[in-house]
Amino acid sequence: MNLILLGPPGAGKGTQAKLLQQIYGFMHLSTGDMLRAAVAAETEIGLRAKDVMARGELMSDEFMVQITRDRIDQPDCASGIIFDGFPRTVAQAEALDELLTERRLSLDGVVEMVVDDGILINRIMTRAAEQPGGPREDDNDEALKRRLDVYHSQTAPLIDYYRARGKLKSVNGMAAIEGVASEIVDALALNGMA
Repeated sequence: MNLILLGPPGAGKGTQAKLLQQIYGFMHLSTGDMLRAAVAAETEIGLRAKDVMARGELMSDEFMVQITRDRIDQPDCASGIIFDGFPRTVAQAEALDELLTERRLSLDGVVEMVVDDGILINRIMTRAAEQPGGPREDDNDEALKRRLDVYHSQTAPLIDYYRARGKLKSVNGMAAIEGVASEIVDALALNGMA
């Protein structure tokens, strides 16, 4: 199974992906985690990503497609992937379609986590305050507002893109963690994906 978790920053995509990974055994591929690890390691990719992420902007489509292409070719992705943070634009979605087709794979579904922006801001600021080792560099008011603006202008169009292809299922991302996970599992089962 290859699945995309879609939602704005702070919606809980990473949390849900980890739960789904435990349930189904698929690889959780988080481009955000990959980029943050590269920044921490001060790799060439990390140095390029650091300033862009601190401003709350998206990395270029070409850059994100390349790191995703390299990662999905690893053996641990062979049994299935839960995409978290990719694609973030329609161009990236089209590139992912091509990557999967080239590898004779398919995208089985997209789960949209529907959340309220106001609650997201509180959720992320709470996460920042509780983060061991201090907040992430992009967990500040200015970057967060920019990330939400970028999500609505560049990533939200994916909702219509995947709805038109019959791939989209929406769940209430405002529920408790276990409730959201249960809704996702139910949506996957109803769609014959799990």
